[in-house]
Amino acid sequence: MKFILAEKKEMTQKFAPDGTVIPVTKVVAGPCVITQLKSETPDGYTAVQLGFGAKKKLNKSAKGHLKNLGNPRYLKEFRISEAEGKKLALGQKITVSTFAVGDMVKVSGTTKGKGFQGVVRRHGFHGSPATHGHKDQLRMPGSISAGGVQHVFKGTRMGGHMGDATVTVKNLEIIEVDPKNNEIFIKGALPGSKSNLLLISGAGDLIIEELAQPEASAKIEEKQENISEVKSEAKSEEISPAEKTNEDNKEAENK
Repeated sequence: MKFILAEKKEMTQKFAPDGTVIPVTKVVAGPCVITQLKSETPDGYTAVQLGFGAKKKLNKSAKGHLKNLGNPRYLKEFRISEAEGKKLALGQKITVSTFAVGDMVKVSGTTKGKGFQGVVRRHGFHGSPATHGHKDQLRMPGSISAGGVQHVFKGTRMGGHMGDATVTVKNLEIIEVDPKNNEIFIKGALPGSKSNLLLISGAGDLIIEELAQPEASAKIEEKQENISEVKSEAKSEEISPAEKTNEDNKEAENK
């Protein structure tokens, strides 16, 4: 199984070799860093946690959890098998190179929030007649239950919050992969608005990049090494008070 986190961009179109126009959605995927591995023994299930994006500041708990793995904006999990989990390690990188043209994937995302909506928009009710005793009842739901039951049945279609739900679309084809710009072009529409976070997964072997070495931590280590070298050199060149007195006496005699 292969997977990656992505950010939804605009819809566009690609042309097939026969000239057919293919509607696609462009997404910017990865690079993602493996930030945590979960197993059956302590966690009860096997999964891998990926970090994606960049964040300016992290709270104390997030800093302790990530441990110099960068400042990812998003942290999301993918369920994997125990055998797949043994091949992975913390800090490894996943890029768009793990996907290829023609792969069939499923994409999960959060749909656009519509707020509170009535039954006509939310469930497609046709409404009541406009006349014959139906004043101000055009978009009302009508009767919702029998009088003798004295409660509303569970699952009754009524007005309420619409959208802002997790939706998964399956069997989407990858039309093009651009490793240079970390872009994937997926056929069809994807859930959510622009800049929405997407979870992309599909069948196949996961391609892992080299271990990620965050630039910030590398610079800090290099700086600390330089400071320790400077201190050691200064300590070796330091003159004791007795030696300094002897040198002053010699200079006085020469004068």
